[in-house]
Amino acid sequence: MTRCYYRSILLCLAFALWQHAVSAKEAIVVVVNSANPIEQMTRSEVIDLFMGKYVAFPDGEKAVPVDLDGEQPIKQQFYHQLVGRSLASINAYWSRLRFTGRVKPSIQKNTEQQVVQYITNNNDAIGYIPISKLTKQLKVVYQLNE
Repeated sequence: MTRCYYRSILLCLAFALWQHAVSAKEAIVVVVNSANPIEQMTRSEVIDLFMGKYVAFPDGEKAVPVDLDGEQPIKQQFYHQLVGRSLASINAYWSRLRFTGRVKPSIQKNTEQQVVQYITNNNDAIGYIPISKLTKQLKVVYQLNE
């Protein structure tokens, strides 16, 4: 058999493994404290909060978005699924907004567990986590779909 044949087989295997890894991504949910009166949010409302357009929940109460710091895979997946943009594009967008001084950036946390803890302790916080990190102290208000 030729080298080309083996390369084709390897490429097919690599593609199959990549597809499996992509489809195995865990669902991401947008959560608030269980005491927060908000029950559900639309995609547009979530976008508006995480992209700095609004600083309040749909009921008018103050909202504090909680974001993961850095370039963690869950953060990349969240913004890709939410707005269809890369993390580099999101970071550039926020740099421009911060430069104007009109928008306050979200709270930054280093780990998913820190996001959970912050939201658990703050009724006005909203964040995103993998569904496996969901606790009784949190309430899902939106679920992202690939």
